[in-house]
Amino acid sequence: MKTRIRVAQFWVLALVIVLLMAACSQASGEETTSDETGPAELVKNADGYTDITVRQLNEMMSDKDFTLVNVHIPFEGDLPQTDRSIPFDRIADYVDQLPDKDAPIVLYCRSGSMSTQAAKTLAGLGYTNVMEVDGGFKAWKAAGYAMTSE
Repeated sequence: MKTRIRVAQFWVLALVIVLLMAACSQASGEETTSDETGPAELVKNADGYTDITVRQLNEMMSDKDFTLVNVHIPFEGDLPQTDRSIPFDRIADYVDQLPDKDAPIVLYCRSGSMSTQAAKTLAGLGYTNVMEVDGGFKAWKAAGYAMTSE
């Protein structure tokens, strides 16, 4: 009887280990973290643009190689290094102020809803490297990062 219990305990433990290993390998396969030498690989969503966090944006600021666009109306402040202010609902009218369609563009607003609409518009116009800041400058401030003007 004791042998059967030990065998059953062994198989339960083996099953738990296998399940934990599977969960860990699946989670690591879904991450978009960076290696020690390069930036994280960003993945587009179904609408054709990439959602980024304020932490990711802050990390990208040190080697800024993108156009940062505030699409919030009315104006309520800028993040550091903002390049343009373009109304979210008129962004298609201002493509002459944007870089080439394959150049990186980061959009933000106060909370994320206006920049989401602008990102969808640009992706629909054929822009292939559009990023949208989740939570906008509310999330930026909540994370403790400074605004340049309000």
